[in-house]
Amino acid sequence: MGDEQRETARGERRFGEFVAVRRHGDGGHVAELVLDRPKAMNAVSSAMAASIAAACDALAADPSVRTTVLTSSNDRAFCVGADLKERNSFTDAELVRQRPTARAAYTGVLDLPMPTVAAVHGFALGGGYELALACDVIVADTSAVVGLPEVSVGVIPGGGGTQLLPRRVGAARAAELVFTARRVEAAEAARLGLVDVLAESDDARAEALALAARMAANSPVGLRAAKRALRLGQGLDLRAGLEVEDAAWRSVAFSGDRAEGVAAFNEKRKPAWPGE
Repeated sequence: MGDEQRETARGERRFGEFVAVRRHGDGGHVAELVLDRPKAMNAVSSAMAASIAAACDALAADPSVRTTVLTSSNDRAFCVGADLKERNSFTDAELVRQRPTARAAYTGVLDLPMPTVAAVHGFALGGGYELALACDVIVADTSAVVGLPEVSVGVIPGGGGTQLLPRRVGAARAAELVFTARRVEAAEAARLGLVDVLAESDDARAEALALAARMAANSPVGLRAAKRALRLGQGLDLRAGLEVEDAAWRSVAFSGDRAEGVAAFNEKRKPAWPGE
């Protein structure tokens, strides 16, 4: 089953055959969500989609996770999108039944309450790029090739691409990329805003984990509230957005993290965040 969970000897938590979660740093506050179907370049099958959703449910419920990094175990691809070999075997009725499973994988990443960073190495195409788009920040290295080629096989982006990409690069640029189905290499992707950070080390995973660790040094309550404000305020007019921000501020203003952060600043020491 895609949501079967188990601990391995290496201390990672497995979700089915194709997804793993590893913890990094003191306290394990940085979680690494690993796409681990290397023989298929991480093509997202039904089983893998269910595993991604299950892993995201577990991460979302764990208050000790301050940041999550989405990575790949394959040395050629982050993720090449949907498993088209599996899709080719589906009847129309089977495709309809599979749709909620596929959607749950993408919304699972999108709805993670903590900051998320995608580490794109190699191909991130179709649903693979949509998994990256569901993250807050995309780190890529020079091997990265991204794109939404769905119209070239008779469908459209179905993992959030038609909604998330315009929010990044604007409606006209997103239309050009979706309608042409073209692939974009790393340098152009960075220039167009399709990725946010071009890794100097040529190692997207290492750079993404380092970025996530810097984020995780901050208040976990503050991080989650800031993400809510950023996400919920997007697209609203200014006054409505300020109300969203005020609600998020109120959720942290009387927290233990706020008290500890102010005390640590005045005492010139590193905060020991209570996370509440």
